[in-house]
Amino acid sequence: MKRKIFILHEIYGVNDFIKKQAATYSNASTTVECISLYSENTVFTYEQEQEAYEYFINEVGFDAPLKKLTQKILDAKTHFDEVLLIGFSVGATLAWRLSTLPLQGIVCVYGSRIRQYLEVIPSCPTLVILPSHEKSFNVLELKETLDTLLAVHAKQYNGQHGFMDYYNPDYCHESFLQAQGDILQFLQNKQN
Repeated sequence: MKRKIFILHEIYGVNDFIKKQAATYSNASTTVECISLYSENTVFTYEQEQEAYEYFINEVGFDAPLKKLTQKILDAKTHFDEVLLIGFSVGATLAWRLSTLPLQGIVCVYGSRIRQYLEVIPSCPTLVILPSHEKSFNVLELKETLDTLLAVHAKQYNGQHGFMDYYNPDYCHESFLQAQGDILQFLQNKQN
């Protein structure tokens, strides 16, 4: 079986963490592609968090990429048996918004803006990974809402937004290992 996984990055762009995540999921039957949402493959440092956020909101946003991403997914469906999405932060929110497409699975890692798109009901198995704390909203309330959706499995891990990214100041090693294991298990279950 041939599988394609698209990875949608967080506000920083396709950085070293995203590239290492792609390598983690790539194997003989799985092709992984990191999609840059930014022109000229722009990458921001963690110290440029505010600038990166403003760039994403002002230059990309949560609506404009959907058409291009939908086309990429539908094109991949003609060449692969399975197509999945893994999104981080803003990429997770975009993945969530694409979850009604004919996909075999979606992983949304700390997609805090999912809370603004709860009218979207995923039509494929969806794993949502949440931190224990977010600055701008109550994570437990979001998890409880997601837990009512049939195709969604929401898991919460100790840490802040960014806890999986070993280059991020909010990295939490124990939570990273747990979440990474759960993602790998989710992907493995999709192949069986």
